[in-house]
Amino acid sequence: MATLKSLSHDRSRNINRKDEAKNIPLLSVIVPGYNEAEIIEKSLEILHQYLSINEYRFHWELLVINDGSTDNTGELAERFAGHHANVRVLHHAVNFNLGQALRYAFNESQGDYVVTLDIDLSYAPEHIGAMFEAIVREHAKIVIASPYMEGGKVANVPRIRKFLSINANRFLSATSEEDLATLTGMVRIYDGTFLRNLSLRSMDVSIHAEILYKAILLGARIIEIPATLDWNPTNDQNFNRSSSMKIRKSIFAYLFSGFMFKPFIFFILPGLLFLLLSFYSTFWVFAHTFRNLPLVQHLGNSYTTRFSAAVAEAFQQAPHTFIIAGIALMLAIQLISLGVLSMQNKRYFEELFYLGTDIYKTNKHAKSHHGSKYN
Repeated sequence: MATLKSLSHDRSRNINRKDEAKNIPLLSVIVPGYNEAEIIEKSLEILHQYLSINEYRFHWELLVINDGSTDNTGELAERFAGHHANVRVLHHAVNFNLGQALRYAFNESQGDYVVTLDIDLSYAPEHIGAMFEAIVREHAKIVIASPYMEGGKVANVPRIRKFLSINANRFLSATSEEDLATLTGMVRIYDGTFLRNLSLRSMDVSIHAEILYKAILLGARIIEIPATLDWNPTNDQNFNRSSSMKIRKSIFAYLFSGFMFKPFIFFILPGLLFLLLSFYSTFWVFAHTFRNLPLVQHLGNSYTTRFSAAVAEAFQQAPHTFIIAGIALMLAIQLISLGVLSMQNKRYFEELFYLGTDIYKTNKHAKSHHGSKYN
């Protein structure tokens, strides 16, 4: 009897372990790379070790995106995948830029949760576990690893890159409807189903802001956790890395992202400034006019005649005030009108986006159901 009870207990324990294994979520970790031959093998080895150690928390797959590298990044990634389980390499024949690389990987991912990470591991792999815990605990759709929020840290980053990144995030934070400190960072974890149902278009770094913008439109829960961004985590004395950021393209991408969040501020704010300039110039027009009124008393008792003469005299004395006031007023009216139109267009876009998302989900569900029916 004791033996039978022991066997029964062992069987039930094995069944529970199988059930627990079934309930463990699948994590898709995406690392895009372009000409990263010098670091890719070491970085993938570190990532693979970290993910393997944490298999009791989640199943995982590692997706490496070779975005048209001109060195042997792709060959090294394929060699690594050939000797390690759960690693897949996706290739672009030419460099399509970060946005397209991520979109490709999102569509190929299978995970319940999707993590995007820099191949240089400037964010340590431990951020994966921290973000995973946060998204499960908080029932969020997106968790962002934020070096710019309270508790975050930035180290060993070039001054220009750091300055641009900090101010870009401040700018986007001011335009965003969410209270987020980091909107440009790539290191995030997403709800897999939610992410794959988003219709994304960006080809470059603006994809990070696009995802957040569309998630905000859908009312998704987005949170941040403190993170450490460190370009030299090993404190290598011979460390010498330059920023590959293309300054002009990045600035344009960030401005476009801000325009995407709140397009009207790009018109209304300048319009209000021109309106103030117009008021200021108009004030001086009237100041010169009323100052000249006593000088034209000899023209008779008609106030209209004397006022017209005073205006003419004021124009001769300071014609630029009339010109500036007129041009500034016209520009103010046009810009404020464009701002109002952009607000209306934004609302129309939001309605179309809701509709398009519903249609996309319905069609995708229908295709998957149709495919499973004939398999």
